[in-house]
Amino acid sequence: MSDDQTYSDEELEAGRLMFCRPWDFQTSVTDMANLPDAAGTEIAFAGRSNVGKSSLINALTGRKGLARTSATPGRTQMLNFFVAPDTPLSIVDMPGYGYAQAPKDLVDAWTALVFSYLRGRPNLRRVILLIDSRHGIKKNDLETMALLDKAAVVYQVVLTKSDKIKPPQLKKLIAETGTLLSKRVAAHPLVIATSSEKNRGIDELRAELCLLAHQ
Repeated sequence: MSDDQTYSDEELEAGRLMFCRPWDFQTSVTDMANLPDAAGTEIAFAGRSNVGKSSLINALTGRKGLARTSATPGRTQMLNFFVAPDTPLSIVDMPGYGYAQAPKDLVDAWTALVFSYLRGRPNLRRVILLIDSRHGIKKNDLETMALLDKAAVVYQVVLTKSDKIKPPQLKKLIAETGTLLSKRVAAHPLVIATSSEKNRGIDELRAELCLLAHQ
């Protein structure tokens, strides 16, 4: 987590309680007509293929097999929705981007679906944009930020695999990322560094999402 942001014990506990509920898969969507009813608060997770998106969702919810993980980049080809009982938050796992194995027409269809969802979902409060700490922000991440700016959807950068680089490198990456985000129209200023493997930053991200869900 960035040095200038802390969460109270009450906020951390509220986040823990919200994510210790039995989260489960709700539905997968390939067409806007099949979206579930827009109820409560939705938070969507986006990122390059193989950024650790499924692993982070599993770590947040405490369900190892909730979101599918795969050694094959781009396995998530639909909008996947996850919910928990008596919880005002839904998690949406968006298709990964930035790989070339899929046919172009399929990639185009995914892109159209994602943009339609971003522009037309009234209860989408924020997109969590995942960035691999080892690689930093790449060209296709900037293209996604431009898409989110255009759709006027607030997005927040969450760094994954932060245990894979040294603390001074991570501190520098957080600062550089914050500077870049300060120039983006729809970017949230707070950068949270996480590691699904070491359980770093998970409590803070839970607290942040819990605060969003209850605003």
